Amino acid sequence: MRSISVTMSVTLDGVVQGLGRPDEDTRGGFSHGGWGNGYQDDVMAREMGKGMSRPGDMLFGRRTWEDFIGAWGGREDGNPFTTHMNGVTKYVASTTLEDAGAWQNSVLLAGDAEKTVAELKALPGNDLSVIGSASLVHSLHAAGLVDRYTLLIHPLTLGAGLRLFEGPAPLTEFTLTSSVPTTKGVIIAQYDRR
Repeated sequence: MRSISVTMSVTLDGVVQGLGRPDEDTRGGFSHGGWGNGYQDDVMAREMGKGMSRPGDMLFGRRTWEDFIGAWGGREDGNPFTTHMNGVTKYVASTTLEDAGAWQNSVLLAGDAEKTVAELKALPGNDLSVIGSASLVHSLHAAGLVDRYTLLIHPLTLGAGLRLFEGPAPLTEFTLTSSVPTTKGVIIAQYDRR
């Protein structure tokens, strides 16, 4: 059985929406987009690079997958992250996409995400990692499918926005397996499900 690991940037008050740029995700009138800018450093780059060095496939919700196409799809800049993103198998869970041909090495998981991802997880193959995709993570967590969280906890509060843990979810206990502070005050904490 494959494992599912989620990597998510989060504020102290749990917001995960619109990390990268002002127009990234304005659902619900969210006006704090780009809140994660200015927190990158060499420590964060090194820690995120460790995740890319492990073999595995990626899992996305439709919105994040489409956003990442614009950022990484088709780029050839020699950046190791670009090479990783374009080369890895990418599964995209969606009820609205008709195909996943817009980005190389992408596979559509059509229909209910909890069902299609549970089926994928049960098959032999590489472990799965999720970056972002908050709506998908909500569904997977509620279904008990997430095995590990790597949270990049940023030292700010926003007071509004989509939060990591909203809505129904089962009682789930985790063990802190590592924590690394960055020079910018971000704590990179890894939690494994017990």
